[in-house]
Amino acid sequence: MGKTSAAVKNRYAAKVYDRINLIVKKGQKEVIQAHAQKRNESLNGFINRAIEEAMQRDDKKES
Repeated sequence: MGKTSAAVKNRYAAKVYDRINLIVKKGQKEVIQAHAQKRNESLNGFINRAIEEAMQRDDKKES
């Protein structure tokens, strides 16, 4: 049942999400992860929030 459940989750994720591979310098992943945890966020959630906030700032600068 575990394999089926993982397969179902993977199919669902492939339908509704795009995947981006992010490469950071050695040690940065732990620093970023600790930063996110201090704010009760997942690493993925923090990165998504950071991207969204940066895009909003950039849009304001262009206006």
